[in-house]
Amino acid sequence: MKTMVQRGLLSLLAIFTVCSFSFFLIHLVPGDPVDLILGDQASALDREKLRESLGLDQSLWKQYKGFFLKLLKGDLSFSLHSGEPVLTELKQALPATFQLAFFALFLAIMWGVSAGIFSVLKRGLWDTGLSLLSLLAMSLPVFFLAPILIWLFALQLSWLPVSEKGDSWFYFILPAVSLALPLGAVLLKMSRAALLEVIEKDYIRTAKAKGLSSLKVNLKHGLKNALVPIVTVVGLQSGALLTGTVIVESIFDWPGLGLLLLEAIQRRDYPLVQGAVLLISVIYVLVNLIVDLIYIYIHPKMRT
Repeated sequence: MKTMVQRGLLSLLAIFTVCSFSFFLIHLVPGDPVDLILGDQASALDREKLRESLGLDQSLWKQYKGFFLKLLKGDLSFSLHSGEPVLTELKQALPATFQLAFFALFLAIMWGVSAGIFSVLKRGLWDTGLSLLSLLAMSLPVFFLAPILIWLFALQLSWLPVSEKGDSWFYFILPAVSLALPLGAVLLKMSRAALLEVIEKDYIRTAKAKGLSSLKVNLKHGLKNALVPIVTVVGLQSGALLTGTVIVESIFDWPGLGLLLLEAIQRRDYPLVQGAVLLISVIYVLVNLIVDLIYIYIHPKMRT
C-alpha cells in the first residue's frame, strides 16, 4: 500500500512537470496566435482587443498561474482557434486514437510474441530469419515506414484506402500496421530473450526429464515465468503508442488526439496544446500503474 501511495505521488509530480514544461515550451515557439487568428490585414486595435479577451496580454507567470488554478477546478479553458471547450475537443478526438492504439497493440502482441516463441522453438534458419526481420522492423522509423506502406498497398496495389477514418476496418490496417511493426519487433526480441533465459532453469529441465513434451513445458511453464519482462515492454510501449500516433495520424489524416495536438501546435492554440499534453501524460501514468498491478498478479513474489 505504501509503495502504491509513493507511486501515486510520483505520478502526480510527473504530470505536473510535464504540464509545466509544455506550457513554457509552447509559449517559446515563434509565432503569435493572434496573428494566426486575425491574419495580416487586421488593425492594431483589433489585435489588442483579441489579445486582451484571450488573456494573452498578461505576463507569462500570470498565465501559468491561471492555467493551474483553472485546472484544479477541472476547467481546461477554451480553444483559441475554434472557441470550443478544450475538454469537448479532447473527448471528440480520444476515441479514434484509442481505437487505433488498441488495434496496433493487438497486432504487435500477436505477431511479436508469437514470432518470439516460434524462434525459440524452431532454432536455426527460422530463428536467424526472424531476428533479421525484427532488426529491420526496429530500424525503420514510422515516418519512413508509413509512406512506404501507402505507396505499396494503397497506390500501387489499390488494396487499402490511403487516409482518413471510415466505417470499415480496412481504414485501420495501414496506420495500425505502421505502428505495430516496430513495436512487434521489440516484443519479438524481448519475448525471445526472456523465454531463452527461462528454459535454461532447472525446473524446466526437470519437467522435460519427467517426459513432458518440449512444447507444453515451454508454453505452460516457461512462457508464464517470462511474462514479467514482456509485460514491462508492452506497458512502456503502450504509452509510447500515444506519441507515435502523432506522426501516424498526421500522415494518414486520422482524426485523433495526435493530429489534434499537431494542429494545435501549428496554430499556437495554447489551451488545446496544454490540455492534450495533460491528457497524454495522465494516460501514460495510468498505463504504468496498471502494469504494476499486472506484475503483482502474474508474479506473486512481488506482492511482498
